[in-house]
Amino acid sequence: MSQDIIHVYFMPGMAANPSIFENIKLPEDQFKIHWLEWMIPIKDETLSAYAKRMILNIKHQDVVLLGVSFGGVLVQEMSKHMQLRKLIIVSTIKTKYEMPKRMKLVRLTKAYKVLPTSLASNIDVLAKYAFGKSVTKRVALYKRYLSMSDKRYLDWAIKEMVCWNQDKPIAGVIHIHGNNDMVFPYKNIKNCITVTEGTHIMIINKYRWFNKNLPQLILQ
Repeated sequence: MSQDIIHVYFMPGMAANPSIFENIKLPEDQFKIHWLEWMIPIKDETLSAYAKRMILNIKHQDVVLLGVSFGGVLVQEMSKHMQLRKLIIVSTIKTKYEMPKRMKLVRLTKAYKVLPTSLASNIDVLAKYAFGKSVTKRVALYKRYLSMSDKRYLDWAIKEMVCWNQDKPIAGVIHIHGNNDMVFPYKNIKNCITVTEGTHIMIINKYRWFNKNLPQLILQ
């Protein structure tokens, strides 16, 4: 029976730990959930090289990869080097053309070189950056989801996010996006499954939607 189990690996968003998935439950007779965690990047490591290193944490064949936000970008890069059953991305982008103008500006001006220092030392700023301005009133609640405040990681992650150069969506990718996402505005997103009133943190506060819909999305 164990051979019939589908292994689903979850990758959290920038600076977040896997506890953002703590309320995601899938039928245990069909699925086994595994959480992936961010690693400290090696000096001058490319996103592609980092993705290959992350693949070493995948212990099964024909798995489902699900990534949120920057984690969604990472799993897309991982999918280029492994055979998947399904690739699912949440609250993120499929190409550089879906990136918001402010991120394009950060890329153009290379402002990412000076941003991370303040982020690394200020968890309140980091929470707002990782989850969006919508968490301002509840920032203390979301601090527990953020565990990667290492400057080396933040420098690397912000640069790799804004400089991601994907120009075509990966074939077969399933994109789930909220129409109230303020980090990656819905107006920029093409060909996605829309979660009504979903924000950038909907994996946390709309977990019931995912518990209901993920099984059929994986099996279809």
